[in-house]
Amino acid sequence: MSGAPFCRDCGAGAEAGARRCRACGSPRLLAHPERDALAIAHVDCDAFYAAVEKRDDPSLRDRPLIIGGGRRGVVSTACYIARIRGVHSAMPMFRALEACPDAVVLRPDMEKYARVGRQVRAMMQDLTPLVEPVSIDEAFLDLSGTARLHGASPAVTLARFARRVEAEVGITVSVGLAPNKFLAKIASDLEKPRGFSIIGRAEAASFLAPRPVRILPGIGQAAAERLAALGIQRIGDIGRTAPERLHAGLGRDAGRLLALARGEDPRRVQPTRETKSVSGETTFAEDLRRFEDLRPVLWRLCEKVARRLRRAELAAASVTLKLKDRDFRLRTRTRSGLAPTQVAERLFRPAEALLREACDGTAYRLIGVGAGDLCGAAHADRGDLADVSAVRDASRAAAIDALRERFGATAVQRGLGFAPQGEARAPSGPESAGKAAPKREPR
Repeated sequence: MSGAPFCRDCGAGAEAGARRCRACGSPRLLAHPERDALAIAHVDCDAFYAAVEKRDDPSLRDRPLIIGGGRRGVVSTACYIARIRGVHSAMPMFRALEACPDAVVLRPDMEKYARVGRQVRAMMQDLTPLVEPVSIDEAFLDLSGTARLHGASPAVTLARFARRVEAEVGITVSVGLAPNKFLAKIASDLEKPRGFSIIGRAEAASFLAPRPVRILPGIGQAAAERLAALGIQRIGDIGRTAPERLHAGLGRDAGRLLALARGEDPRRVQPTRETKSVSGETTFAEDLRRFEDLRPVLWRLCEKVARRLRRAELAAASVTLKLKDRDFRLRTRTRSGLAPTQVAERLFRPAEALLREACDGTAYRLIGVGAGDLCGAAHADRGDLADVSAVRDASRAAAIDALRERFGATAVQRGLGFAPQGEARAPSGPESAGKAAPKREPR
């Protein structure tokens, strides 16, 4: 293990105890006793949406910038200048402008942000195949065994990566390096922006002890209140609580929290291919041509896709309608620029308009719907003063999910999903249990 510092800006080595790089004068020296023994990293782009907009418009560089839905909307993200003034994500725009009246406000361009996110992701995959995306602008990496490939320890490789992102993409990232995912995620938040923090095994428990339990994965407001009732407000309180009392109050979650309080996290970095869209489709037993017959099938598909988005903690800013006719000719139509959503109704409305246009007498054997331009669930269905129903729609969808989870998939259904009265409902794959099986697509 090496604790000698090196410069994150130029890569030069430095003497122990040095405050600045002798080669370039930078104060950004990285040293830690376990630095070269750690390989799990969390990389997070700094104020991502705002950083991309400032990159593309240099006149915004030194100005407070808010990305959101106009004066009557809410804040999606804000640059660090605006954050210093008290602006934060999900704040109503009028409050943000009260705190920072000279801010520039831009609407989010999700398509552009997705392109930049993919560019950064590709750079991560140049370092290691073990990249686990978390959202459009962050991911976990496992650089175990890459020292020979890159000719350097993971810490040095990650510092080079951060410099490359700045030089080639024009935005900055913060890096957390640790023995596991939990600690790496905490580390990446410590010194934003342009941060690089390390939490080692030896210091993990003492580092965590004074911090609030809300930083633990899976601890929301309700769980924090349950822990407070047990006298647990700081992570260190978990280990000091009698095990039987902890298990009585938390059940099976007690063991997980005890391990996290010690800085232990067995989860591996799971490489996954970036999800570009979430979709569903149905092939009919008999071709359909009427809008009235296709519309309820489209609704059921939108419900299915919306559930998949919620389960994957994603939101969509575009919807694509897919239709295949009896001669296997494919038609696709896309409506983009939507407010990010996880709600079936908000996918269905633009898809329904596309379907109405496509119903020109053609007989279709297949219909599908896809949700694209994906982003993290945190950006979904925020609404604004001009769209006050967004939060209500999202809450209703969550309540329906809970009822279906408890009582079965058919416990709650919308009338929209049924065929017109007196007409046969078209079989629609797995959702048409008890009806004729749909035709299979030829391979």
